[in-house]
Amino acid sequence: MTSLVVDDSINDTVNSVIFDHLAERDAAYLITPEHIWTGIEFHQLVMRLAAYLRQSGLKKGDRLLAQLDKSPASFALYVATLKIGGVYIPLNTTYTMAELEYFIADAEPTIIVSSSERRSALAASYPEADVFSLNADGTGQLMDCVQDISAEDIDDMTNSLAEDVISADDLAAILYTSGTTGRSKGAMLTHRNLVSNAVTLVDYWQFSEQDILLHALPIYHTHGLFVACHVATLCRGKMIFLPKFDPASICYWLPHATTMMGVPTFYTRLLAHDDFSHETAAHIRLFISGSAPLLDETHSAFKTRTGHAILERYGMTETNMNTSNPYQGERRPGSIGFALPEVSVRLSNPNNAEDGEAIRMIEVKGDNVFKGYWKKPEQTKDSFTDDGYFRTGDLAAISDDGYISIIGRQSDMIISGGLNIYPKEIEDALNDINGVTESAVIGIPDADFGEKVLAILVADKASVTDAMIANTLDQRLARFKHPKVFIFTDALPRNAMGKVEKKKLRQTYGDA
Repeated sequence: MTSLVVDDSINDTVNSVIFDHLAERDAAYLITPEHIWTGIEFHQLVMRLAAYLRQSGLKKGDRLLAQLDKSPASFALYVATLKIGGVYIPLNTTYTMAELEYFIADAEPTIIVSSSERRSALAASYPEADVFSLNADGTGQLMDCVQDISAEDIDDMTNSLAEDVISADDLAAILYTSGTTGRSKGAMLTHRNLVSNAVTLVDYWQFSEQDILLHALPIYHTHGLFVACHVATLCRGKMIFLPKFDPASICYWLPHATTMMGVPTFYTRLLAHDDFSHETAAHIRLFISGSAPLLDETHSAFKTRTGHAILERYGMTETNMNTSNPYQGERRPGSIGFALPEVSVRLSNPNNAEDGEAIRMIEVKGDNVFKGYWKKPEQTKDSFTDDGYFRTGDLAAISDDGYISIIGRQSDMIISGGLNIYPKEIEDALNDINGVTESAVIGIPDADFGEKVLAILVADKASVTDAMIANTLDQRLARFKHPKVFIFTDALPRNAMGKVEKKKLRQTYGDA
């Protein structure tokens, strides 16, 4: 294994620990279907981008908001932003313009980077920000500008960093996550948060320079951007960097890889693909699953087909990874394993837990835990205990031999295909449709996505058409938030306080 030396210095940053070594790596680093990027080639792109961002006015602590398709260039933009002390804000590529308005107003970015298709509209709406285009194929206004960056420009940028030192406790990224208010909150993650977790995971999952990670995850999410990219780079390994998950493409590339990270949907779709066999997976030493619960039946079917027990772990946007099944030892179906080294995990009884004494809320503490919610001091304070543990909102139980299992969530959050969905946002959109009296949105089990969105409408089915619903949702919400099932009813069940009883709805419609 590669020996990792991190001295816990105040100046240990994501770049100094994880990415800067690429400057001397004249060997394959990122492998795409079109091109093989050496470490040096990728690092040169990072430095040109960093120099241009600095020239464009991005300073330490300024935010860069990116809604971009996955590509080596968009990945390099993330690394470049952190290189000069900027704060990177990645957004789901399916968010509508209406949804972007909230994030931009909240984050107040200095620079916005999007596709060429959206650049004009964003530039017109936000003249106070510099708006650049960057496309999946590496074209766009930003890349055109970067071509003119000289070695002298890069030297000037590097010299400026000596005067504006970036520390481990400076912000590296803000990732927006759904919250109990129904509006997304920006989780502030520091360089220390990201570095500490990457170092722990490389060791715990036994990654080394011999590893080739098959990367088909999006990079606007903790899983794909931080866990996958940081681990594969820190261990001096390689990444097969695919634009998206496609079962046929995965089956082609698996024999060339040693590890793969995915969400449960990846594994259910591979099992449904005719070309996925024991031989296809024979070269892989480790399959990892996260971002949503892995069904026991998927775990069992995958092991039967391939001989591999998928390693399931548990993390959050606010904390990166907290627990993991062991690399050596039993990877127990339905369990998220044990607390990772350097992460303190405890189960405490929330005041409103109704599922019996054995079930507790997961609370975590460690260098991996975020700094707080962007511009939300009161919500930040409420999210932590007096002794510094973060209240995750996830309910869990622990076995006699220490394996932790997620039971549910204190909130009504839905996780579909590894993405967080907050019901209230969907309910607000549905309730604005003429003829809809009220609605309730829940998540129900789904073999492919883990959960799917179901909407119960109190409405006259004859007057509320499919077209009316589709038109409203298309304008207001990203496609992954759209309900897959609609139920019409005369009334919603309520308790004595008048609150809709979603537990009863899940019991009633869980098999829909």
